[in-house]
Amino acid sequence: MSSLHTPITIGGCVIRNRLYRAPVLEGAGERPDGPDVYRHAFEENARAGVGLIIQGNSCITDEGRSAPGMSQVNTRERTLALSDVTRAIHAHGGRIFLQIGHAGIYAMEGWHATYAAARAAPLIAVSKPPVHVRPALRGIPFKILTTGDIYELAEAFGRTTAWAREAGYDGIQIASSNAKLIHQFLSPYYNRRTDDFGGSVRNRARILGLLAETIRRHAGEDYPLTVKIPIGEDAPPMAPHTTFDEGIELCKLAEAFGYHAITPVGLSVFPHGSLCRGGYPSSIDDTESIKRRYEVALGGSKLKLRVLRWGYKRAAKTYPFSPVWNRPFFSAAKNAVSIPIFAVGGIRTHDEAVGILDNGEADMIGVGRPFYAEADLPMRILGGDTEQPLCESSNRCLPPQMLGMKAACYNPNVARKRAAMRAAD
Repeated sequence: MSSLHTPITIGGCVIRNRLYRAPVLEGAGERPDGPDVYRHAFEENARAGVGLIIQGNSCITDEGRSAPGMSQVNTRERTLALSDVTRAIHAHGGRIFLQIGHAGIYAMEGWHATYAAARAAPLIAVSKPPVHVRPALRGIPFKILTTGDIYELAEAFGRTTAWAREAGYDGIQIASSNAKLIHQFLSPYYNRRTDDFGGSVRNRARILGLLAETIRRHAGEDYPLTVKIPIGEDAPPMAPHTTFDEGIELCKLAEAFGYHAITPVGLSVFPHGSLCRGGYPSSIDDTESIKRRYEVALGGSKLKLRVLRWGYKRAAKTYPFSPVWNRPFFSAAKNAVSIPIFAVGGIRTHDEAVGILDNGEADMIGVGRPFYAEADLPMRILGGDTEQPLCESSNRCLPPQMLGMKAACYNPNVARKRAAMRAAD
């Protein structure tokens, strides 16, 4: 039995092995069949042996999702509607955590024309938006959170966590990367506050301490609580950003606050392809349904579409795929803290996974987008298959995610390879 098959305990949750499905969007949104969408996406993964599934970012308020495909868990009714999902995963021996958060100034009520027209409240911001971001927010109302607002926000996280536990989720992950709201608190690029939640690294991290305290009060001391930690941000020249050393300090603070596990990631201060490295998603050019949906979402603005394409191209050039790209971050965090470290980012093969575990660089191995192409990929990885997965990291799945479409592999080359494999069988 390899190190991949060793069980691990996170908080009070025993996970059967070290392989987890990293959080990605499934496109369920607020569709009436949303729970069925999640169950269909995850059940085959659990049947194929994955130890843990982290269900991608769900929003703790009525507004604040970054894309239409994200779900809302801002009421008990909406959260308990997902109970069938957790039961299905448990029936196959798997565990499932729910990732929760808020998009802050990048909420779709700011960029998606349909939702902007129906916006009920201003976007919420940690501080006055950075100068590089302001052109995109021109004409969009926003409110800088007061200290009291922050405590109310923490209560929303706490309530949702209690409902998640009631719905059968085995734990929680705080969405605090990829320029989401909690990341905006942690980063000096966004956080220019002068109260207890701004200034030093410790003060910027105070939001994590407040969330941990509030969540434990609502959901119990023993409920597994995990968090993503941005380490070493990329930012525009001369702009403040989280340094590598500050990121390690954030990991130590998260441990001190009582988090049960950490996922360290290196990324940009902007919400683009730095988190999903790979190619330019050409579906934005060659797929009519994608282009039409973007036209609607961007209110018919050709300028916004050109800017979007430029952003995708720049991200593909600046952040090309490379195997195990987060290794410097998760291995350094592993040496700095005693709680389990979740590795993610460019891990594709059995040998990469076992190497990370055997070298003591992390405790859990995350794979995300390749599960779109192969729902039964866990069987291959856990079984010792040394072949590369079908996923080509083309990023053609990213535009559909942003638009709220079905989560799937949209790469025709992968479809052809999949068909060839079925024919060979």
